[in-house]
Amino acid sequence: MSKRLFTLQKDKQGLIWDLMLYIPTVVALLGLSASFWYQHNPYLSYLLLFLGSFFAIAGTNRILKTRLMFLSSSPISLEVSPAGNWASVKLKSGQSVELIKQVKFFKDLSGKSVGLSGTDGSGRLQQFVFHKGQFLMEKEFEALVKIFIKN
Repeated sequence: MSKRLFTLQKDKQGLIWDLMLYIPTVVALLGLSASFWYQHNPYLSYLLLFLGSFFAIAGTNRILKTRLMFLSSSPISLEVSPAGNWASVKLKSGQSVELIKQVKFFKDLSGKSVGLSGTDGSGRLQQFVFHKGQFLMEKEFEALVKIFIKN
């Protein structure tokens, strides 16, 4: 059997969901941080400032890398062997990352995202997240899941 190729696209619907999730969370955390700062509780303020900054960085990375596929490290296509023991991810920069050892597949509980990890040829662990909205058709996403999850 031949390898299966999946072409990815921008996930605009997921982008809206992420914006609705991250913007209020970051604003609330930073607002609470400022509130506790002026109430002379600096330790709690620092904690909330750290959490707000962390969520801002994580959300920005998620939106730019997986939803908009804007960064050079964003995956634009995925090629998988039928046995699920090998995968090649083509990045926007033109590079290809081949996962040849310890290829593992992770599915979230909602069934809207999957993770793929493995070791490349140089021995480095690589990890990628793919969302259902990035696939051209929902059947392609389900086909990817079926490759890795054998019932």
